[in-house]
Amino acid sequence: MAEMATRAPAGAARTPTEGRRKWWVLVAMVFGLFMPMLDNLVVNVALPTIQRKLGAGVSELQWIIDAYTLTFASFMLTGGTLADLFGRKRFFIGGLALFTTGSLLCGVSTDIHELIAFRAIQGLGGTLLLPGSLSIISATFHGRERGAAIGIWSAMSGVAVAFGPLVGGYLVQHVSWQSIFFINVPVGVVAVALTWFVVQESRDTSGSRRLDPPGVVTGTLGLSSLVYATIEGNTRGWTDPLILSSFGLAAVMLAVFVWVESRRESPMLPLSFFRNPTFSAAIASATAIFFALFGMTFFFSLYLQNVEGYDPVGTGVRLLPFTVMILLIAPVSGRLSDRFGSRWFMTGGTAVLAAGLAMSLRMEVDSSYATVILPAMVVMGAGMALTMSPLSAAVMGSVEARRAGIASATQTTSQQVGGVFGIALLGAVVTAAFNRGFRAQLLEAGFPARTVAAITAKAGAGAAAGRVSGAAAPVGTPPAVLDTVVRAVHDSFVHAIHVGLFVSIAFALLASVLSLLFVRSHVAVHDGSGESAAVHVG
Repeated sequence: MAEMATRAPAGAARTPTEGRRKWWVLVAMVFGLFMPMLDNLVVNVALPTIQRKLGAGVSELQWIIDAYTLTFASFMLTGGTLADLFGRKRFFIGGLALFTTGSLLCGVSTDIHELIAFRAIQGLGGTLLLPGSLSIISATFHGRERGAAIGIWSAMSGVAVAFGPLVGGYLVQHVSWQSIFFINVPVGVVAVALTWFVVQESRDTSGSRRLDPPGVVTGTLGLSSLVYATIEGNTRGWTDPLILSSFGLAAVMLAVFVWVESRRESPMLPLSFFRNPTFSAAIASATAIFFALFGMTFFFSLYLQNVEGYDPVGTGVRLLPFTVMILLIAPVSGRLSDRFGSRWFMTGGTAVLAAGLAMSLRMEVDSSYATVILPAMVVMGAGMALTMSPLSAAVMGSVEARRAGIASATQTTSQQVGGVFGIALLGAVVTAAFNRGFRAQLLEAGFPARTVAAITAKAGAGAAAGRVSGAAAPVGTPPAVLDTVVRAVHDSFVHAIHVGLFVSIAFALLASVLSLLFVRSHVAVHDGSGESAAVHVG
């Protein structure tokens, strides 16, 4: 990495006050990681409640997640560059303020479209928080202290992953869905004050980082157009002129993005990185893994609440085994991959993830949590835990040390892009499968075609998320007939999830094959200064 403007000279003495200040800096940076990570996981558990309160359909629920992740993915690389050029402290505080403001606005939203717009503001704040926090840590700590600080910083992501569903479930069930956003406001105010007083300003003085407006514009337009068309295609129809135009705009903008990035002296996304097969395979694997994971996590939360009938806290508890496995196994896999390399951990871990997703195919209406869902969650969590630390090591070991920051940001961006399209594409697949199955089940049950059309129209988009009530059937419908409709909704939703699972399994297996064929292991070795480098071992 480039030398930081605030880096202390070698051997310079540090006072006890300076030593304490460094660790307060770390506390402030943990806020920058913890808030956005916790918030995204909290929102997943709140989706069914938001769906009921605001009358949202599947596409609106997808946008609640994707408005955040799409903004985050689109501006992640730019956020890091802005902070390096114009001041990390300044932009970190700006990110905190923007994220906190977005949270407040989300909490006071009165309709689904306001909530989606304000989630995008949260995502924009997150683009300044995550890269800014890691850059400030790198500028404040040196040698082995830096490694320890980054380790603590990273561990907080595990804590957020573990407790996000529980915190979200408790707040939604016992306070309100708005409280999951309001809780960020006092935390954000404290984080701004702490950062203001303990963090020293720093920036990259090497001159190696520059803004890339053409890359930002073309990349953002391409991604957002593609996501819009994928999410809204089921609602508007795949041949709708607006959907076709969006796909066309996405193709043109993404092609222009590649052309622009290949010709710029300081591109937002250095395409030269992808000449390294290990880097390319690791980034592609990260995208595929988060595609599979984000999409199915979205629907698992809906399944547990809308089909199985668990309350938000119960849902959070039942999602916890997945995150517990990550907390238990990820540190071990990270240490072992440092010794033995990344290739086989990535290959095996993604195969285990695919096995966990395949185990989820046993899921039916009224399935036993203990014998069906729990084992799948445990295996999926183990697969993720085995994969992610070695994957990061492969990415970082594939580039020069001075370019580690942008390589890390590229990995994070690829994960967010995978999550965006996982929710968008799997949402489209699951919704289409539900609509076909729901109509077929009603016709098979003996409902006349006209009645089927009335029921499906009245059930609306909420039924495609597994939620149904008496309003889905015409007034005066006998209870036995209503029970048939409810059962058809639940059966069709579970069948649709199975279709989505097959797509997710294919992406997880793709990541495994890419890792096997193209990843070459990297083992960290330490020089005498306490800094680390990476060497190829096979």
